[in-house]
Amino acid sequence: MEVRRAGDRDERRHARGAELAQTLADVLPVRGAAYERKGDGVDAHRVDGRPVFCYAQDPSYLGGSLGEQHADSIVKVLRLAGRAGAPVVGFIESGGARMQEGLLSLLQMAKTTAMIARLADAKLPFISVLADPTMGGVSASFAFMGDVVMAEPKALIGFAGPRTIKNTVRLELPEGFQTSEFFLQHGFIDRIVPRTHLRTEVARIIDFCEH
Repeated sequence: MEVRRAGDRDERRHARGAELAQTLADVLPVRGAAYERKGDGVDAHRVDGRPVFCYAQDPSYLGGSLGEQHADSIVKVLRLAGRAGAPVVGFIESGGARMQEGLLSLLQMAKTTAMIARLADAKLPFISVLADPTMGGVSASFAFMGDVVMAEPKALIGFAGPRTIKNTVRLELPEGFQTSEFFLQHGFIDRIVPRTHLRTEVARIIDFCEH
């Protein structure tokens, strides 16, 4: 029987965080995304010559959870995009709201969704990219507010985990429950896109929205 140390999960999270950072650098490239540990300086980036603002949640830092400071960084990206009249791409990889911050963590759900609503009022595209995992208060708030919602293959998406739900409802869950494939089949997301194809898909969607 394989024995896994608690530290193994942290190592895998750090590996995923490094992978996401590299992917973003390849895709957009991102110099000023809303990484909480790296400050919140924000620049417009370009996809096929079009200005684009973006933010990313880093799973290597407290599971990519949504805390007050990180929410402020996301709001800053959204506000600057609104002023510039540019679309926003959100790369979401999070376990949910940062419950260590108590009630303040739940308030960030309202703050971020309100800013995305303002983006919609300005008729600026918001593209949501769901990575593995997208859970908790993040999935229950801004993750699904995108004009287009994309997800990576086999990403875990939902609110509570499948084991918690099964123990609550006392029923067998459908096969593949809370995977991106299940969500696509039931109409909750628009498409599944591997990271290697993200740049092409983002450019295509922005082009469609602008014409």
